[in-house]
Amino acid sequence: MSLTTTSKRNIERTLVILPTYNEADSLIKVVDAVLSLPENLDILVVDDSSPDGTADLAKNHSAFDDRLFLLQRPGKQGLATAYKEGFQWGLNKGYDVCMEMDSDLSHDPTDISRLLQTITEGADIAIGSRYLNGISVINWPLSRLLVSIGAGIYTRWVSGLPLSDPTGGFKAIHRDVIEHLDWNKVKSDGYGFQIEVSFFAFKKGFLIKEIPIIFTERRDGESKFSLSIAIEAAFRVLQLGCLERFQSSKKISSPSYNRNLYEAPPGEPATREEG
Repeated sequence: MSLTTTSKRNIERTLVILPTYNEADSLIKVVDAVLSLPENLDILVVDDSSPDGTADLAKNHSAFDDRLFLLQRPGKQGLATAYKEGFQWGLNKGYDVCMEMDSDLSHDPTDISRLLQTITEGADIAIGSRYLNGISVINWPLSRLLVSIGAGIYTRWVSGLPLSDPTGGFKAIHRDVIEHLDWNKVKSDGYGFQIEVSFFAFKKGFLIKEIPIIFTERRDGESKFSLSIAIEAAFRVLQLGCLERFQSSKKISSPSYNRNLYEAPPGEPATREEG
C-alpha cells in the first residue's frame, strides 16, 4: 500500500530538550534564542553535573521554573539516557512534541519553526538533514565530514533506513512515537541513539520526513564525538541490519502504524511501498 496523504495536527505545547555537559559558553544564547520564537516552547535542560556551572546558569535564568526547567543528574550518563529521561518528563507534563537539539549552537534555533510545521502537516518525526539538498555543513574538517557522510551511506546500506542524514540529532518527535516505541530495544549510549530512534520508528510504520538545515560546527567548547562512539554506532547498525534481514526472511506482517513516508534524497521515491 502506498501512502501519500496526511492529516493536519494541532500542536499546543512543545518541549525542547537540551542535553548538557560543560555548555556554559553557549547555553544561555541557545535558551534565549529558543524562548524568543513565536511558538509555545518550553525548554528542559538535562545536565550531567557539568563542572563548569552549566546547571547554575539555567537556574539563574529569568525564565527558570516558568518556561525553562532543569533535570540534574549525578555524573556523566550520556546522550541517550538524557533524551530518554527528557522524553518521559515531557510525556508526564503533557507536551505534544519533544525536540532533540544540541546546546552548542550547531543547530539554528530558527529551524525549530520549520520542524514543527512538518509535524503539524502530519509527520510523526521531523529531522533536520545536513545532506538532503547537498552538503550543508559549515566549519567541519574534511575528515569529520567524510566520517559523517560515510556513516550515512553505511547506515542506509546495512539497515535499510532510507534517510539522507540518519545520524542527525535535530529532531521533532510527536508524543505518539515516544509512547509507542519499545525503548528497551534502544541500546546505544552515544550518537547511535539517533539511528535507533529513526530505525525503530520507521519499522513501526511512523511517518518520517526530513527538511534541509545548515549545520554549523560548535563555536565554543569541545565536541563530544569520539572513536568509541563511532565504533558503538557502527556495530549497532550492523545489528539492526541483521535484524532487518531476519525479519524480512520471516515475512513479518505490516506494522501497527502504517504511515511510512519520508522526503527522499534526490532521485529516490518519496513514498515507501508496503505489501
